Amino acid sequence: MSNSEVKKSPTDAESAQAAHQRLMAVMRRQRLQDFFFHKLTLLFALTVLLMLAGIIVSLIIGSWPAFQKFGPGFITRVEWDPVNEEFGAMIAIAGTLITSIIALLIAFPVSFGIALFLTEICPAKLRRPLGTCVELLAGVPSIIYGMWGLFVFAPLFSEYVQPALKSTLGQIPGLGALFSGPTMGIGILTAGLILSVMIIPFISSVMRDVFEVVPAVLKESAYGLGCTRWEVVRKVVLPYTKTGVVGGVMLGLGRALGETMAVTFVIGNSHRLSWSLFAPGNSIASTLANEIAEASSKLHVSSLFALGLILFVITFIVLSAAKIMLMGMSRKEGAK
Repeated sequence: MSNSEVKKSPTDAESAQAAHQRLMAVMRRQRLQDFFFHKLTLLFALTVLLMLAGIIVSLIIGSWPAFQKFGPGFITRVEWDPVNEEFGAMIAIAGTLITSIIALLIAFPVSFGIALFLTEICPAKLRRPLGTCVELLAGVPSIIYGMWGLFVFAPLFSEYVQPALKSTLGQIPGLGALFSGPTMGIGILTAGLILSVMIIPFISSVMRDVFEVVPAVLKESAYGLGCTRWEVVRKVVLPYTKTGVVGGVMLGLGRALGETMAVTFVIGNSHRLSWSLFAPGNSIASTLANEIAEASSKLHVSSLFALGLILFVITFIVLSAAKIMLMGMSRKEGAK
């Protein structure tokens, strides 16, 4: 090897230095990428918070004239007269809460049965098709449920179910007031039933998913000890998944509280309170859907904004209560 070739060949120190420089360049590029990725994801998160804050502020500003005129009593007032500009939220609040409670009382046991059947009883070859059918129900537009409820379900309900309820439960002292009055097919009870059909796919899908995460060894151990299927569900599956079950129920309740079009079709859209579940009523969402396009006066528009703010607060309280409940259940599990 000539001296010129020796001078041209890099030394080990130069090679190590070049490798170190390349490594430092890669590390600087990675740190820069991590910096931009962190700031970008932070921007996305802040965008959601800013949108939520903007919605709250706009609702407060829009509803301020109504609360300024009627005060906190706007929540308890039952008058809703756009002609004389007398407004109150109690009828809409009552309709929203009653229909949602009816929907939850019906949907929870049905959803629990669906999820239990799909995870514990259903043959393996039928689980996926049936599960897919249940999930497809969640994709049906709410206006389709409303049209079906008005043109198909309500006439059948009026002709067969409501007279039967009136002649049986309607004859019980005290309870009979809930099942009295004309059987028109539409009303608070019909809206609650349609809502229950709509939220069943959401609750049952969540329950099915949480039931499937129960370790098979736990269930097999219970069966090995001689437990029946119901005992396995009650003593193994439910304790293990109760947090997810509560979350699924709250998800369904949140959907029921804010549902608009389906309820608007079948609730009757009447601004009056009645003890009878057969009577027509109104909800916050249906009131907004029916009147927001026709509201002309500033006070009428402000009252509708106030209803939207109240619905937001109700939903926030429900979801916050569910979160607190889940946190309490988690702490108790940790203590155990």
